[in-house]
Amino acid sequence: MSHCRKVGPYNKDIIIFATAEDHKVPSKVKLPEVEPQPGLILPSGEINWNCPCLGGMATGPCGVEFRNAFSCFHYSTAEPKGSDCFDLFKTMQNCMKQYPALYSKDLGDDDENIHMPDQPAPDEG
Repeated sequence: MSHCRKVGPYNKDIIIFATAEDHKVPSKVKLPEVEPQPGLILPSGEINWNCPCLGGMATGPCGVEFRNAFSCFHYSTAEPKGSDCFDLFKTMQNCMKQYPALYSKDLGDDDENIHMPDQPAPDEG
C-alpha cells in the first residue's frame, strides 16, 4: 500500500512511497490534449509574430522595422519575391546598425554592398 509524507520547509514537498503492487496497476491519469503549436504562418495565412523561430526580432528596438520588412516580403507578389521590399529592408538594416550589441551577429560584413538584382552594384556603375 502506498503512502505519502510531507517534507521540507512549510511541508510543501510531498514524497510518495509506492509498492510493487501499486506499479502493476495501469495509471488512470489523463493527460491534457497537446495544444497545436502554430509555426511562423498561422492557418489564416497571417504571420505569427510570437513564433520563437523569429528569435525576438519582432519585439526588439527594431521590431517595427523588422515587422514592416517581413510583412512586405511575406505578402509580396513581385518577381523576384520581395524585390518590392528593398527600401523596408534597408530601413530595418539601418535601425539594426544603431544597436550593434544586439544585432551585430545579424549584420554581415558586406551590408554596404547590398543592391537590387536588376541594378548595377555600387562599384560597377
